[in-house]
Amino acid sequence: DTDIFNKVGKPDILLHLAWRDGFNHMASTHINDLPKHISFIENMIQGGCKHVAIMGSMHEIGYWEGEVDEDTPCNPKSYYGIAKNALRQATSILASKYDVTFQWIRAYYITGDDRRSNSIFGKIRLAADEGKKEFPLNSGKNLYDFIHIDELASQIVAVIEQTEINGIINCCSGKPVSLLNRINDFIIENELEMTLNIGAFPDRPYDSPGVWGNNDKINRIVLNKLEG
Repeated sequence: DTDIFNKVGKPDILLHLAWRDGFNHMASTHINDLPKHISFIENMIQGGCKHVAIMGSMHEIGYWEGEVDEDTPCNPKSYYGIAKNALRQATSILASKYDVTFQWIRAYYITGDDRRSNSIFGKIRLAADEGKKEFPLNSGKNLYDFIHIDELASQIVAVIEQTEINGIINCCSGKPVSLLNRINDFIIENELEMTLNIGAFPDRPYDSPGVWGNNDKINRIVLNKLEG
């Protein structure tokens, strides 16, 4: 709807979180839905929205070893990553054309709210609920940047409540932790009777051995908010 901005009440900020099939990285919906996302955002901007923030993903980066900052090159290896990266690039062009504040909120490995999650932690919780005592896993050696959904939500709010720091903003912990260690902690924290069958699945070839976010920008945003 080209008049969508007016019809939703002329909001000050568009925070775009909409996506589907996020845990099926090669689903065709990622590519098929992309033009719809772009059209929606373009219609909002052309209607008068002057501040756009969009949820990104570490999967835009593709294969990368080490810390990710706003200048890290993107070479995504899945439909999910390709579509997210294309949305970022398209919105960046629109934001420049219409002089709009643009914030790309790049998230990493989100935990929490596990019973409604499709993450590995949600699957472990479901297996425990079903009375299973063993859970199959890959090597678990990959290092990720884990962040709890509540902390991520607080960081997102901090980002969109200000306009001084924009562009790509990593919402993350900035700390690399192995998947295996985080799963073991999760089992202990939730007092689950579960053993891990390590190596039951192969590691995905497009997953990085270790990838985590540089959190300098989000730390500055949060500090500025606290100093008020």
